[in-house]
Amino acid sequence: MTNPTAADLIARSNRLGADPKNTNYAGGNTSAKGTDIDPVTGEPVELLWVKGSGGDLGTLKPEGLAVLRLDRMRALVDVYPGLDREDEMVAAFDYCLHGKGGAAPSIDTAMHGLVDAAHVDHLHPDSGIAIATAADGEALTTTIFGEKVVWVPWRRPGFQLGLDIAAIKAANPAAIGCILGGHGITAWGDTSDEAERNSTWIIDTAAAYIAEHGAPQPFGEVRAGFEALSDDERHAKAAALAPTIRGLASTDKPMVGHYTDGDVVLDFLASEKAPALAELGTSCPDHFLRTKVKPLILDLPATASVEESIARLQELHVAYRADYQAYYDAHADSSSPAIRGADPLIVLVPGVGMFSYGANKQTARVAGEFYVNAINVMRGAEALSTYSPISDAEKFRIEYWALEEAKLQRMPKPKTHQGRIAFVTGAASGIGKAIATRLAAEGACVVVADLGLEKAQAAAAELGGTDVAIGVAANVADAAGVQAAIDATVLAFGGIDLVVNNAGLSLSKPLLETTEKDWDLQHDVMAKGSFLVAKAAAKALIEQKLGGDVIYISSKNSVFAGPNNIAYSATKADQAHQVRLLAVELGEHGVRVNGINPDGVVRGSGIFAAGWGANRAATYGVKEEDLGQFYANRTILKREVVPENVADAVYVLTGPELSRTTGLHIPVDSGVAAAFLR
Repeated sequence: MTNPTAADLIARSNRLGADPKNTNYAGGNTSAKGTDIDPVTGEPVELLWVKGSGGDLGTLKPEGLAVLRLDRMRALVDVYPGLDREDEMVAAFDYCLHGKGGAAPSIDTAMHGLVDAAHVDHLHPDSGIAIATAADGEALTTTIFGEKVVWVPWRRPGFQLGLDIAAIKAANPAAIGCILGGHGITAWGDTSDEAERNSTWIIDTAAAYIAEHGAPQPFGEVRAGFEALSDDERHAKAAALAPTIRGLASTDKPMVGHYTDGDVVLDFLASEKAPALAELGTSCPDHFLRTKVKPLILDLPATASVEESIARLQELHVAYRADYQAYYDAHADSSSPAIRGADPLIVLVPGVGMFSYGANKQTARVAGEFYVNAINVMRGAEALSTYSPISDAEKFRIEYWALEEAKLQRMPKPKTHQGRIAFVTGAASGIGKAIATRLAAEGACVVVADLGLEKAQAAAAELGGTDVAIGVAANVADAAGVQAAIDATVLAFGGIDLVVNNAGLSLSKPLLETTEKDWDLQHDVMAKGSFLVAKAAAKALIEQKLGGDVIYISSKNSVFAGPNNIAYSATKADQAHQVRLLAVELGEHGVRVNGINPDGVVRGSGIFAAGWGANRAATYGVKEEDLGQFYANRTILKREVVPENVADAVYVLTGPELSRTTGLHIPVDSGVAAAFLR
């Protein structure tokens, strides 16, 4: 059972973390001090519960708390070796843990343990950081809050900062909290409710002061030509630019993207101060650890063409990488971790919006959210004063901190398809759904494309939230619809890496009963549809310059002459040859094209359920419910083929093991000798 003190802490943390005005995702930490029974002695023991490293306040659960013995935590003061060696104190926290200790203690644990208050909140609200990053932040703190809030000059988080805040609280009995220069706020209280009230009072008071006393145009005048494009123009240009920008942002390692075009971003990019402020970079450590120290901002107006924008972005990317390398070289020493890549994580395009990047969709989305926070901070600071972030030297000390490197090294090894963006047609059921499910399980972002939007969205929802999968409507026989689906893909995830041409249908009829309409329908969906999808996707794949995979779900019927399916088998043969043709054409761009030839996937198949199964059963003279076993009995292995078997083949073909394979067709048919490839 959760200790009542810890339960109150979790409830307070969830309330604070649920409101973005209070803190950003995974930002800040909270704590509570109380007693519990030591199971060894049976006696009460004083404990500190504090949000652990890497957790998020809004979703915090008991297992996300670090639990420490308060007497041992405070005894660390007596062995503290000084500022030059304060990083050693993080390892010392492990010797203060109570029982299994819960989550790993964060660098801010000292602040919570040493401050003489039962409840402490450390948060990163936009309004508070605006004061913390203002050039005259100390004077503003006194003006806005009087004796209730104390200014603390910038200091990197750690044991010494905990000592500093503890001393400030002791010396200022009327204070309920402090503004941490360049960083955020800390507040405290004797009860959980009091700490929460004090935190929100500081946040709300700062926001109200900025609103009442701030300049009406903190970012200056609007730059002519840099205003937001109309919705349709903006989204069309974003979709056209996204593959190129993702390719630039993935020069060092593949990244997933996120697109944001909210008014906060568009208004900032239209302003005259945007270029200079963007160059100054972010200040709060939580911001620049996720956004890099500064973004890449396109210096062309919104009216610039896509071609002009791409050419300039490529030039700016070269300059950005050189600048970041210079930043690293200027501040690194022999003990610094290796450079982690010189590509931007935030790319700003006036009139269009913001593209943010990360190893996965959630990381990319959160990076964008943090830069929106940074814009809000800059607005508040400029409204009252001048935005003055911490120095590049201090940013580097945070970004390439040994403790930050250790945190990164503790992250789990990525799955085989992490960072890859898959587009699967006909994915709301059957083989397509199995493929989408397998790729998502292996870490890919998946776009479930199907004829019906509701079905596609429902199937995507089964895979997880929108950071994992989305559903889009796609009539693969319609070029405009296909292009719209590919555009939706690149806007949702930044680009595209893996295309599975799976959409299909089948009519089982002999030649004399097959109508021209039957023939056209099957060829429109599978032959023409595969061509349209491959063509639209290939343009994005080529622009990204990251290689990729195109998979065709063909059929053993592409090489096997079965009875009564002239239209179906002919279009499958068409698909099979598209694999060979595109493997040759797209190979120079690093795009691999392969095919899979299943046989008789009855279970879970939309095609078989729609009448094909009944027709094939009648053709072979068996009951429809026995058709799967009939197909199995005629194979070498005598085993039925199910959708997951096809999904396994897609996984292998698009994984790291077959990186030199293209133009291949893999039979997934349990062995049909007549369909052996020759």
